[in-house]
Amino acid sequence: MTRQEVEAIALGLPAATRVVQWGGADVYKVGGKVFAICGLAGGLSFKVTEIGFMVLTDEGGPGRQAPYLAKGSWVIVDLDDAEAGEVAGWIATSHDLIAAKLTRKARAELGL
Repeated sequence: MTRQEVEAIALGLPAATRVVQWGGADVYKVGGKVFAICGLAGGLSFKVTEIGFMVLTDEGGPGRQAPYLAKGSWVIVDLDDAEAGEVAGWIATSHDLIAAKLTRKARAELGL
């Protein structure tokens, strides 16, 4: 998986935007809230459900706790080991989780 492929997946989601922050990381947002970070520590970080967090970070899982974000159920996976189908699902789920936290008004303005 490449950063360009991640970008195509993330920006294909409704109302998604990209900024470069934190030393060159690609940060994807919806309604101004981060839903994915690509490039920090050579991986892709994203928000998951509590169950998803346990599955992805469990021994033998493809991910690990994202530094500084694990408390909020964020994981990081290595891009080199990730498959496009899995990544697309993870990013879409993260987008949905973050968009659901936006106010009703913000979701309506963004067409969500």
